[in-house]
Amino acid sequence: MSKLLLKSLLISPAVVGAALALGTNEVQAANKANSLTVESQVTTEAAPLQAVPVKTIAIALQSAPKANAAAPTAPEVKDTPVFSTEMGSSLGEGTSLTLKADTLVPKVDVPEAETKIAQAVPSASDNSQLLNQIQRYGKEGSNSQDQVTSVSQLRDVSPGDWAYEALRSLVERYGCIAGYPNRTFRGNRATTRYEFAAGLNACLNQIERLIAASTADFITREDLETLQRLIQEFEAELATLGARVDNLEGRVAFLEDHQFSTTTKLEGEVIFALTNNFGDFGEDDNNQVVFGDRVRLVLDTSFTGEDSLVTRLSAGNLNAFTEGGDIAPELTQTFNTEIDGTGDGNDIGVDWLAYYGDIPIGPFGRVSTYIAAFGGRHDDYVPTLNPYFQDFDGGSGSLSTFSQQNPIYRIGGGAGLGVSFQLGLLESVIGPSTVTLGYLAGNASDPDEGSGLFNGDYSALGQLNFNVNDRIGVGFTYVHGFHKEDSAIFSKGAGTDGIVGTRAANLNQEALLASRIADSADKVTNSYGAELAFRLTDKISFSGFFNYTDVIVIGEGDGEIWSYGGGLAFPDFGKEGSVLGFFGGAVPYSDLNEIDTPIHIEGFYKYQLSDNISITPGVIWVINPEQSDDNDDAVIGTIRTTFTF
Repeated sequence: MSKLLLKSLLISPAVVGAALALGTNEVQAANKANSLTVESQVTTEAAPLQAVPVKTIAIALQSAPKANAAAPTAPEVKDTPVFSTEMGSSLGEGTSLTLKADTLVPKVDVPEAETKIAQAVPSASDNSQLLNQIQRYGKEGSNSQDQVTSVSQLRDVSPGDWAYEALRSLVERYGCIAGYPNRTFRGNRATTRYEFAAGLNACLNQIERLIAASTADFITREDLETLQRLIQEFEAELATLGARVDNLEGRVAFLEDHQFSTTTKLEGEVIFALTNNFGDFGEDDNNQVVFGDRVRLVLDTSFTGEDSLVTRLSAGNLNAFTEGGDIAPELTQTFNTEIDGTGDGNDIGVDWLAYYGDIPIGPFGRVSTYIAAFGGRHDDYVPTLNPYFQDFDGGSGSLSTFSQQNPIYRIGGGAGLGVSFQLGLLESVIGPSTVTLGYLAGNASDPDEGSGLFNGDYSALGQLNFNVNDRIGVGFTYVHGFHKEDSAIFSKGAGTDGIVGTRAANLNQEALLASRIADSADKVTNSYGAELAFRLTDKISFSGFFNYTDVIVIGEGDGEIWSYGGGLAFPDFGKEGSVLGFFGGAVPYSDLNEIDTPIHIEGFYKYQLSDNISITPGVIWVINPEQSDDNDDAVIGTIRTTFTF
């Protein structure tokens, strides 16, 4: 609401009074003897009236036509009103307009007590209650879809009231007050004086717009008289509304002057983690107790209100545990720096840059698009069906990268495109469904030979996802990938280390040498996965996945990679927002090397201390690490504290 319209709450009584006065001098001469004298002065500066000049308003109202026979009038009164005005100097810079009116409204027999209540200025304690009424009234209209165009459709307004006729006139002649589709102002309760004042304010604004648009002939004199009476009867309520809106405008103006951006919001997450591997993992286990951090700052920008440009900055200093000096992917936790690709010295950098947008396609459904310029992953745009465990390697889900999601979503990464089609036509058959297609290139920005968008590392995904009912979701996934000799299969893309599974399953150059398969070789993978989410009750959720990968080591032969897992989550356990989770399964392992199935067992409890702080103690137990029973079990204990803002 513009300041001009807001200030009309105080200006409108004088404007209407002046308009009536300028056109009724002959009435004054005939009825002066029986007049009642009521004096009021309204002073306002000229500057706020520049958008709607007073002179223009007065001329428009002076020529207002007499109402036809169908127009409603106020209740009959015995005394005929007499109008007179005393005008000061013409409007100019710093000049005030002073109006003096004799009997601006007809006299009505109203009990004195009621009159005092109507005109009294609310106390400070009353204001709080009144403003709460106004706030509730403002919120009630948020769900309305269609408006009522005739006051006779409103069941909760009595035809016996004078206000009924006034409301009918305002609604049907000017269309400035709306009801709800159920033919009430709201529900089955009476309208309060403050709700009515809000509607009256809307009519004042509508009539002023008509006057400013030079359509004043449409406004009858009787309507102006009725409006003037309503203004005076609801003077206190209108003043309260005006003060409240002025205060809100001031606060909004302050926020606009001090906000970060009109299109961008800043979100952040900070993790403090204390962790240690208590087992004797591998031949040269020199892992120590470590304490460190991981920071994410997200700039979320929307240009239309339905799209999102995500720019994420990341820093950290927590590396994954090692075996023989090399990173052990199966022991990777979500806060380890290898996940974000950041350095280990809290060096900050952009680790994800992507854009989301939706395109409606009528009755056929909706198309959701995803464009990643850097750091994209398949789980950014496709449903993974692992609630309470996955939070995109953040600080509010499970601890390990394995329990976060099906490892099939970690095959490849980088820059590319994802598209999800919401199939509205199939919803009646298999429930809400989506078909998702995606393509990510690991070194899309590199113009060298063997790189680029199509000649380097890449992975292409296709998935069908559907909900059997409101408790069961199912997904089927296929990923085809190409990986250069120095790239791990389950990683963020070209030239990066593995972040889940055994080193033999990731088959980067080090793993190939260790497995004595080849000195170096490129790899082609075809992976097939299935996902299931089952909400047993509101307090118990089960989710699980399966993944099979056929891998071809070019020039050396082929092999198989397997992985599966499942977990139980208990949301709001102990406190709202908290989660107790248990997960178990086999991390990705390969038949190209010694096969002793590596078993992963994890338990954690995220306790929500407040809306912005949680603490998560947990244990990760890996049996047969590096798919060999010759290795001692790895037992990792972690205490993670997460701050969000």
